[in-house]
Amino acid sequence: MIDIAEIRRRWRQAASFLDERGRRLFAANEALAQAHGGVTATSIATGLACSTIGRGIEELRSARNELGPRLRRPGGGRKSAVTHQPGLPAALETLIEDAIRGDPCSPPRGVSRSQRHLVRALTAQGFRVSQRVVGTLLRELNYRA
Repeated sequence: MIDIAEIRRRWRQAASFLDERGRRLFAANEALAQAHGGVTATSIATGLACSTIGRGIEELRSARNELGPRLRRPGGGRKSAVTHQPGLPAALETLIEDAIRGDPCSPPRGVSRSQRHLVRALTAQGFRVSQRVVGTLLRELNYRA
């Protein structure tokens, strides 16, 4: 008989130290250590999907590290805000046009408006952005706020 409470105890002890990939491999290792029904029991104990645990088992059995230091395959994860909202950089440039400070020839140029102010203005224009997205865009456009 599989002791789900024991799997859950080990999971809670380690889960906060693991990234996405580490959680997947930990759960796969637990499932392989159990008899028939290990994947289902581990899924119940950890809350991870059986398919996630199955991918972890495949990774463990292949004994290869195809991803290297990455957590996901290339192209995995959320797409950038600019991909979903192509007009965002141009709208940001328009907003900061009159707030640029410093020598225009020596990058990075300064912006006198706060990122929070820029977020509110972009949201009012219908864009979905956060302060982090605005900060990233400013750095990409060679500005500092």
